[in-house]
Amino acid sequence: MSSKAHFTGGLKTKEHRLPDHEVAPLPQANAEAINFLNSLGLEELQMLLFSETLAMVTDAGEPQGELTIEVQKGRYTDPQGILIHCIMVHASSHGFLDKMLCGNSLLGYLSWKLEPMEQHSHEFIKFLILPMERTTNLLRQEEQLSMTRSVKEGEQSLGFQTIQVGWQQAPVFIVEQTVHSEEGIPMAWQFYLLSDGHLAKRVQIGSPGCCIITKMPILREEDEIEPPPVFEKKPLVWEEDLELHSKFLHRKEELRTSHSSYLRQHPDVRALLSDFLLFLLLRQPRDVVTFAAEFFGPFDPSRPPPPSLRSSHRPSPFRSWGPGLDVDPDAD
Repeated sequence: MSSKAHFTGGLKTKEHRLPDHEVAPLPQANAEAINFLNSLGLEELQMLLFSETLAMVTDAGEPQGELTIEVQKGRYTDPQGILIHCIMVHASSHGFLDKMLCGNSLLGYLSWKLEPMEQHSHEFIKFLILPMERTTNLLRQEEQLSMTRSVKEGEQSLGFQTIQVGWQQAPVFIVEQTVHSEEGIPMAWQFYLLSDGHLAKRVQIGSPGCCIITKMPILREEDEIEPPPVFEKKPLVWEEDLELHSKFLHRKEELRTSHSSYLRQHPDVRALLSDFLLFLLLRQPRDVVTFAAEFFGPFDPSRPPPPSLRSSHRPSPFRSWGPGLDVDPDAD
């Protein structure tokens, strides 16, 4: 069994380990106790399933709290993900110890051979100065039990309070500082802070006196930072923008004038397009693109002359004749 202890809450951390040259003797199990546990049958173990609540009282019989114990059938998933039927034990108590609230809870899983597989326990004592919580976890790993223990102490919520400063009351925020030592008891201080950070009061826990201001100071006000202006992004509608619309009309007129001038300088363009549309409407081909390529192909000055031997297969208008070839390269 391995054991670790660590303290949280910004206090201190400890790990108890034996020196390398010292080996702690392993505990020896009692043979008589083992034989007794092995002798218990399933019917006898079924009698362990119960639920009960007990009252906690003082020596004089005054009630101090209660203890609840519940044992029932349960299911446990081991680290390998295997589901095991087991005995689940849950116990909890709460009460008062010297007028201080305390309590604990325990949740454990046992096999039907009464072997512990996993256990979690939590204890707390609400001391006025130094509250304490202790948590212990047991986990079965193969044939050993791994134990992790954590102790948290010195944390409490102080929050906001109102104190008397001179002739007026002022809200303060309380911060507590605790210093621990390896030897001796811890020392704690409480600081009462005004809204701007002024120290209004300081108390050392356990000391009969305290330090407090006698006159309310002028509190520093926090500068208000104005949020930056937010400019909404408006959608651009160029038709409604006078400048963009004017540019559009000017460019449109430039293109119209340029196109008209080009057509006047090249009247053959209109004749060529008219002939193409006439043949297109007369033939009405299914593939207009191929028909246009065949129609305008002969006008290409870089196109080589047709071969002397024609193929029965119609050549593709999108491919030129290969150099040195006198037949259609697409022919079989």
